Amino acid sequence: MRKIGQYFVGGLLFLAPVVITVYVVFLLFTTIDGIFSFELPGAGFLFTVGLITFVGFVTSHLLAHRLLLLVDRLFSRLPLVALLYASLKDLVNAFVGDKKSFNKPVEVALDADHKIRALGFITRDDLQSLGLTDSVAVYLPQSYNFAGNLVIVERSRVTPLAASPSEVMKLIVSGGVSAK
Repeated sequence: MRKIGQYFVGGLLFLAPVVITVYVVFLLFTTIDGIFSFELPGAGFLFTVGLITFVGFVTSHLLAHRLLLLVDRLFSRLPLVALLYASLKDLVNAFVGDKKSFNKPVEVALDADHKIRALGFITRDDLQSLGLTDSVAVYLPQSYNFAGNLVIVERSRVTPLAASPSEVMKLIVSGGVSAK
């Protein structure tokens, strides 16, 4: 009976990530396909990828630059929309684009003895505008979640890491389980 339990757990450990990944991809495809009324399954997804690529091509040329600035100004001036738009724009730019914010991985000492530490990313080096002269803003992503906490710590409690930002993010998001 014990062997059967071990086989069950082994099967569960193998199947759970596979089934959940397939299910999430299936939901993504069917949701995007549901937006459009194409007969061929996956055509809506391909259309969406093509549309995004086309918009990227158009916006990278000078003619579309003015249109981009116009849309940016419009969304930045609308009440409520401005807050959402600016937050989403900054979040997307933090991960991709020219203004990547998660490119300075650090270790932060959370206690005076430096025995409890967390991994994160410096997002702002200078907080003088808030009256915090010798502090930095460090974002601490959460494991298995698309969330995190912003902590303000003394510069002396922050140690830069000699690791790639993607390696550190992978380690944090996986809860410390992921190996290279």
